[in-house]
Amino acid sequence: MNAPAIDPTKLEALVNLAVSDISAAYGGVMISLGSKLGLYQAMAGAGPLSAEELASRTGCAERYVREWLNAQAAGGYVGYHATSDRYELSPEQAMVLADEESPVFIPHAWQVPASMWFDEERTLEAFRTGKGVAWGDHDSRLQCGVAAFYRNGYRASLVPEWLPALEGVVGRLDAGIAVADVGCGHGHSTVLMAKAFPNSRFHGIDAHPASIEAARRNADEAGVADRVSFEIARAVDYADRQYGLICFFDCLHDMGDPVAAARYAEQVLAPGGTVMLVEPYAQDRVENNLSVVSRMYYAASTTICCAHAISEGGQLVLGAQAGEARLADVFRQAGFTHFRRAAETPFNLILEARR
Repeated sequence: MNAPAIDPTKLEALVNLAVSDISAAYGGVMISLGSKLGLYQAMAGAGPLSAEELASRTGCAERYVREWLNAQAAGGYVGYHATSDRYELSPEQAMVLADEESPVFIPHAWQVPASMWFDEERTLEAFRTGKGVAWGDHDSRLQCGVAAFYRNGYRASLVPEWLPALEGVVGRLDAGIAVADVGCGHGHSTVLMAKAFPNSRFHGIDAHPASIEAARRNADEAGVADRVSFEIARAVDYADRQYGLICFFDCLHDMGDPVAAARYAEQVLAPGGTVMLVEPYAQDRVENNLSVVSRMYYAASTTICCAHAISEGGQLVLGAQAGEARLADVFRQAGFTHFRRAAETPFNLILEARR
């Protein structure tokens, strides 16, 4: 057989893409190191600094700091002043790299791919056997990284934007209702709502014991433990009471039987109540999801989301790019008659379901 003709331009472009991805992976390690060592925080608002000055401010060795700074400058994460041999963090770079309260703070997100590499043997076995990998069986950097990454996005949007986009929900929260936060993880979403609506009572549910322990600590630290409770439970067997609002934050697609989870929510939803479903942003067709963000979501879905759903029996493995149409069908099967997109961001769909 004749060897296929190779287009050198296409080959070069593909090699450049692969090298760029490898460089980004290396860069992620540098970002994580810089955050954990306080290097970005020491640079924020300090103006141009030499490597020696930054090392002195952070208690680190100058030779390592200089090499790290050069990697940051090469990646565009800090500025370099060649004349003075100094490095500077711009206000925009500080928002992304130094300010832990910023909605675009990114360093914690690198804990997720770190866990994916650490768990590679589990993923290889899952591919070969078809078995699942439960959320709690992953390296702990996964749970911590996901919780910290989503926390700031929720802080920026949940109370000021997403809840007001739901019909009549803010008024009911102000008056006082019971709220279930299903798949609450470390409880950041639960705590945010509890701080904003002191007349309501909030019940966080998660099947991962370590996450529930972290959620209780977060509620205590935030001073809302008097109106927040957390329970180790699944999405089909948490406390049977009437909830005025039931929330699923970036978790329904991880469940082995999302229809059963939605059906249970329908059973415990108070008359006139609402389900808020927050899911990764996705179009309904694969060809419309070929983007940088979707690539990230599909990769995480391969090793984390689908793997967990399969570990729970995999009645319907939605994946992280389920799309609005498939999610609407889940709630239709569960007995809901109203389903709409209430809001969206580049990373999330905010969906409303009612009976």
